[in-house]
Amino acid sequence: MFVTTRSGKSEPVQFDKITHRISQLTYGLDNKYIDAMQIAKRTINGLFDGITTDQLDNLSAEVSAYMTSVHPDYARLAGRIAVANLHRSTSDSFMETFETLYNYESEFNKEKQPLISKEIYEFAREYKDRISTEIAYSRDFEFDYFGFKTLEKSYLLKVNGKIVERPQHLFMRVALGVQIGNIEEAIKTYHLISEGWFTHASPTLFNAGTNKAQMSSCFLVAMKDDSIDGIYST
Repeated sequence: MFVTTRSGKSEPVQFDKITHRISQLTYGLDNKYIDAMQIAKRTINGLFDGITTDQLDNLSAEVSAYMTSVHPDYARLAGRIAVANLHRSTSDSFMETFETLYNYESEFNKEKQPLISKEIYEFAREYKDRISTEIAYSRDFEFDYFGFKTLEKSYLLKVNGKIVERPQHLFMRVALGVQIGNIEEAIKTYHLISEGWFTHASPTLFNAGTNKAQMSSCFLVAMKDDSIDGIYST
C-alpha cells in the first residue's frame, strides 16, 4: 500500500513512521493510558492505496479523538495531531500569511480582493520583526481536538477554500486589529488571548483586521425577574 506525500511522491506506508510521528506528540500526557502504537494500528486499518499524508494525519487525529472515552488525554493528542497537520500546510511566517491574505485575487475574475485591511497590513509590516519575535506557535498544540476543529471550521481565514491561518495568526490578527496603532498594547493583548486568559466574542474573531472590522457583538444582561413582566421591565 502506498501513501502520496505533500510533494506528490508515492511512498510505501510505514507503520513505524506513523507510530514515531504520533509518539513525538505524546509529551506531557499520561503514558499509562496513551498508546501511540494502538493509534497507529487503528490508522493503518483505515488506510487505502494512494491516501495522502494530509488524509492520513486527519485519520490519526480522528482515531485518537474516538479514544477519548479511554482517557481525556487522547483528545489533547488528537488536537496536536491535527495542529501538526495544519502546520505542515501553512506558513510559519506571520507576515507571509498576511501577504497572502492582503494580495488575494478572486479566482473568478482575478481582481484583487484583500481579505485584510490596508491599515492593519501596513501596521503589521511596520512591526513585522517584533511580531515575529513574539508569536508563539507552540501554543497551537495546547488545543484539544474539539477546540481546534471549531477554529478550523469557522474562524481561521481561508484562501480559495484552503486554510492559510494558524491559531496564533488568528490571535495576532485580532490583537493588531483591536489595538491598531499601539504595538505594545497589541503584543500584550496577543499574549493574553494566546495564553487563554480571555477571548473576544465571535464577531471580533471573525472580523478583526479585515475590511469589515465593525466587531459589534451581543452582550448578556440579567433580567429583573423571570417573568413576562420582568422581561419587559428589563
